[in-house]
Amino acid sequence: MIKKPSAKPKNPCFSSGPCAKYPGYSLEALKEAPLGRSHRSALGRSRLFEAIQRTKKLLGIPDEYLVGIVPGSDTGAMEMALWNLLGARGVEVIYFEAFGRDWAHDILNELKLEEVRVLSAGYGYLPDLSQVDFERDVVFTWNGTTSGVKVPSGDFIPSRRQGLTICDATSAVFAMEIPWEKLDAATFSWQKVLGGEAAHGMLVLSPRAVERIESYTPPWPIPKVFRLKKGGKLMRDIFEGSTINTPSLLCNEDYLAALEWAESIGGLPALIRRSEDNFRVIEKFVSEHDWIHFLAADPATRSNTSVCLTVDLPPEKLKQLIKLLEGEGAAYDIASYREAPPGLRFWCGATVERSDLELALQWLEWAYHSLFD
Repeated sequence: MIKKPSAKPKNPCFSSGPCAKYPGYSLEALKEAPLGRSHRSALGRSRLFEAIQRTKKLLGIPDEYLVGIVPGSDTGAMEMALWNLLGARGVEVIYFEAFGRDWAHDILNELKLEEVRVLSAGYGYLPDLSQVDFERDVVFTWNGTTSGVKVPSGDFIPSRRQGLTICDATSAVFAMEIPWEKLDAATFSWQKVLGGEAAHGMLVLSPRAVERIESYTPPWPIPKVFRLKKGGKLMRDIFEGSTINTPSLLCNEDYLAALEWAESIGGLPALIRRSEDNFRVIEKFVSEHDWIHFLAADPATRSNTSVCLTVDLPPEKLKQLIKLLEGEGAAYDIASYREAPPGLRFWCGATVERSDLELALQWLEWAYHSLFD
């Protein structure tokens, strides 16, 4: 019989989005938020532009790339990229989890493109990336939040390519090395690795993507909330803090506080190291227990942020396990994604403390065995 742990995580939040706030977070960090001010005022716009500039600096995004704050979280940013950029040439869609499948669905059934090839793999696996044709536009997810599978590197993307690369990078940015020069459009949200608030997305565009927008007009009507072009030119003010819709200046202030925390601990290298250290905690636990397994089959493709696991339990017992951990205040929101195979999913991004994860896994071991006592 496993003894019930006495200590609990200080922060038992392991949700894959919205994710845990950074250690030491306090609402006091938001006291200077320009509430009640227009986002188009000099003050409001300056705070939004500061978020853009500090994001570019922290992530090492090339100076010639554009970064903008857009509506609808990562989903809105990704749809904006698809609706504005696709249709000029054939498309390759790579998917190995739920959101990548959504992009394939929209490309085929909403935009109704015909020259589309889909390369897919089931949960836990990555498609054969050597088969991708970069003469065409390529749409893919860097990290499968719902599958725990990631692209191991950008080596499969040639530096010289005819098509654009459009990447949903929302659970990878701030936790993995991203070769920005290999990406023409990339998207992410505040609610993932830095634990920001929901509903705000970030859109990163390369000069090649800008050229596509200005030289090509899609055959479909584009809703106002997705429009990036006016009078044949990219609306560059979007990438200078003038957003398409009304953003929350309170959420922006929260994001700025998270960026400040990231800078204070050592920037991007420290963020990546914290996430990888968290992943190693789970890796060690799995290696020591024969009743729990990684969903990702290949160790090289295992995500270090959204870590997906299978447990040797029938579905009803698994639900009891998850409910027990939540009831004890040991781990919240760790059930696998609703469309993924039944299992557990622990967020291991940089805002999670390794000590909290270690304690949560002690509780997991106790909870598993308590189901049989």
